[in-house]
Amino acid sequence: MPDITWEDPFCAEGNSCFRLGTDNEGNAYIAIAGHENAYLTDSIDALRTLIRNIKAGEADHLLQ
Repeated sequence: MPDITWEDPFCAEGNSCFRLGTDNEGNAYIAIAGHENAYLTDSIDALRTLIRNIKAGEADHLLQ
């Protein structure tokens, strides 16, 4: 398992809380808070794009 540094959980109104993390190799991680052992990983740029899309309301269906 990689050495992941997790940020504090982000909880949007009406959605599950999720956590973002990074490692020293430039990978980014996202997991539902409390389930950090079951995460998705991709590049930091890909995660940044996902977050921007969620904030713009273009990917809300991914959080349901």
